Amino acid sequence: MTLLLSRFERLSLPELVGQGENEQTEFKRLVHSPSKIAKPITAFANSLGGIILIGVDDDKRIVGIHSEKEILEVVVEGVKLHTDPEPKIDIYHEEFKRRLVLFVIVPESPDKPHYHLEKTTDPRTGKSVMEKRVYTREGSRNKALCDDRITLMESNKNPLNVSFGEKEIMLLNFLRKNRKITAYEYGKMTGLPLVKARESLIAMVRSGAVILQTESGKSFYSLPT
Repeated sequence: MTLLLSRFERLSLPELVGQGENEQTEFKRLVHSPSKIAKPITAFANSLGGIILIGVDDDKRIVGIHSEKEILEVVVEGVKLHTDPEPKIDIYHEEFKRRLVLFVIVPESPDKPHYHLEKTTDPRTGKSVMEKRVYTREGSRNKALCDDRITLMESNKNPLNVSFGEKEIMLLNFLRKNRKITAYEYGKMTGLPLVKARESLIAMVRSGAVILQTESGKSFYSLPT
């Protein structure tokens, strides 16, 4: 049992299912793909934690599973081969009207971000490549983060180190005259490589001097309102 499970244990399985999918609950009728089950696992680990109910349909019907052993193997393979670093999970089962439901408990992780790994084909070269994405939970969906959000999540693991030098003053002066700036634009303005520009902006975000916003899937930085 985990601390996360204690949030759900006061609810019966029908009550939990009746609440529907949300920020901390996902239903899976069946699980065949290790890669697909790894996606919500990383999303919950990178967010507030959550529970995956395997054997429950999207329409809230408790259909049950046929082979606990087979599904356990898929879940374990998903964590081992399709996440980095591997998040901690708890697994147990519960029977309802002779239908077996598997519970996958994913606590919020202190080691975020956890990357979801999936082999895909590069459309330009036709070669197999390993795609790495960071997902978080947004409502009942698993949302891929942009590079700026990933950098912020990684930065939160380290002590804040920011200095207000010439480049930072240049940034603040620019934002007083303009509504926003991207990491790419800041890099061009200061001569910093994109990675260093993004790291500098994220340090400013953590200091409270600027804020990170996302619109239509694109990230930019602006002054606090």
